[in-house]
Amino acid sequence: MIETLPELANVVLQGDTVTGSPALEPSAAAAIAVGLAAIATGYAQRGIGSAAVGAVAEDSDNLISGLIFTAIPETLIIIAFVTIFVV
Repeated sequence: MIETLPELANVVLQGDTVTGSPALEPSAAAAIAVGLAAIATGYAQRGIGSAAVGAVAEDSDNLISGLIFTAIPETLIIIAFVTIFVV
């Protein structure tokens, strides 16, 4: 599947050959980027959150580090959201 990504990118970037417009508008590309970042954040937090809960259940001193490690993936979606407004 990874081998097909360059071909897919070429198809998306080619767009309409008559008008010369890309297949995706900039707002649609931004929406896809934030959506994929949100999915990646959820995917990362599912493992980190369960490990943090298990660590806190064994030793309550791990609460702060568990919270920090759970919050780290959230920065991914924040950065993606800020990038939309910067670009």
